Amino acid sequence: MRPSLAVETSLKALGANLKIARLRRRLPQSQVAERAGISLNTLAKVEAGDPGVAIGNVAAIMQAIGLGVPMADIASPSDDTSGLRLESERLPKRARAPRRLI
Repeated sequence: MRPSLAVETSLKALGANLKIARLRRRLPQSQVAERAGISLNTLAKVEAGDPGVAIGNVAAIMQAIGLGVPMADIASPSDDTSGLRLESERLPKRARAPRRLI
C-alpha cells in the first residue's frame, strides 16, 4: 500500500532535513551509518524519504548526528489539541454521588 501524498511529502522533508544536519556537521554517510548501527543503504533510504524504513532507524540516525532523540515529543498527549477538545466535550455535565447499596 502506498502512503498518502501528505505522508510521502513529510517523509521526504524529514529525510532532507536529516541530510542537511549531517552535512552541516561534515559527517560522511559511512560514519553516521556506523554510529547508528545501520547500513549505508538504509541511511540513503532515510535521507531519500523512503516510507519502508523502520522508525527505529530514523531515531538512531538522529542520535548519531547529535540531534538527540526527540521522538518522544511526537504525538505527545499534552500537545494533542484535537484530542483534548474531544475529551472535554465528553465530560459529564454534572457529577453525581455514587448510589448507595442497601
